[in-house]
Amino acid sequence: MNKPVIGISGDFRGARQETHALSWFNTGYYDSVTKAGGLPILIPPYNDDDDLKQVLSQLDGIVLAGCSLDLDPTRMGLEKHPSVRPMPLRREDFDRRLCKMVAEMKMPILAIGSGMQTLNVIMGGSLIQHLPEEQPKPLPHFDPQEPNTRHVLEIVPETRMDAIYGPGEIRVNSQHHMAVDQVAPMFRVSATCPDGVIEAYESIERDWFCLGTQFHPESDSASALDMQVFEAFLDATQAVEEPTILQMPQRQAA
Repeated sequence: MNKPVIGISGDFRGARQETHALSWFNTGYYDSVTKAGGLPILIPPYNDDDDLKQVLSQLDGIVLAGCSLDLDPTRMGLEKHPSVRPMPLRREDFDRRLCKMVAEMKMPILAIGSGMQTLNVIMGGSLIQHLPEEQPKPLPHFDPQEPNTRHVLEIVPETRMDAIYGPGEIRVNSQHHMAVDQVAPMFRVSATCPDGVIEAYESIERDWFCLGTQFHPESDSASALDMQVFEAFLDATQAVEEPTILQMPQRQAA
């Protein structure tokens, strides 16, 4: 049986005085895809949409990778917070085009970190620029001195995240100061941090596997359980499901 072919978007840095422009891919992404049974294909920031479409037509799914820098808030009609460090224009432009294309194709998607944030914005959602100021009583989500910061994940019942992780307490890594505010209309929240920050969303369409995680299941700081995110994603690239709209879980009366 042929392995599912999975595209992975890359990072980009413009030319500097001492170096040329360069692209790179964090090893955790393609190692995780390989471990889960896929064949990773690395996608640089194409300038031509036709070239990008040709590449996407050969894929079974895509990982929208994260970035250590931020989306530019001015492109969302917001005044930029002093904490924001915008990613290079070529990187953000490409990520926006890529997100739009793969969503229109209804390709299986695993969106991680800023990949999750970009996809949400492209599909009509919004972002929080700086959690320490905009979120009431936030838990620590970013510590520049401690890359292994972790917090509890509260999973919404009867979601894909619930199916992936099952019962029990889940702890995930956390290194972000931006976050999803309002999810786009075609997504629903499937996991939060105890302070209410959205940590995962997913498509409301059962026949479209689209999962966004604010945490990084590909990272060295991830737990063994987080590999199940990649395994579920790879399974979805080969599955055929009935087109059904997932219903929002009913809240229990107080």
